[in-house]
Amino acid sequence: MLKDIPELKVENVAIAVVKETNSKGAEEWNAYILNLKDEELEGVLITSKGYGTHEGEVIKTSTLRHFIENIPPQSFVRIEPIIDNVLILNNEYWVSFYLNNTMYDRKYVFLPGVISENFFTHIPLLNKRGVMIK
Repeated sequence: MLKDIPELKVENVAIAVVKETNSKGAEEWNAYILNLKDEELEGVLITSKGYGTHEGEVIKTSTLRHFIENIPPQSFVRIEPIIDNVLILNNEYWVSFYLNNTMYDRKYVFLPGVISENFFTHIPLLNKRGVMIK
């Protein structure tokens, strides 16, 4: 029966984390979802959480949920700011969406220490530098 369930691979949808200056002039990290497809994503649900161990202590953040009605082709949407304290944790984004009436989902995990200027790359559509999982 499992063989009858199609394996749907998510392609050309990315999560990026970018360091930006906010309206008050302070630097902050922001997470974005990028639709690199030529088709619209519909009913996008994103859950985010942080988890891991630091100095022998198990740490878990609250799970946040975000709903985006649609993301047009070749565009992006800001998901949330990320506070510096959670950069030492795994930062997980679970993304589900509909494309052509079929539901897709994928988990994106930024490992501890990866959200750092040491790992910056060019982020398409945003035209900024940051860390991206595609």
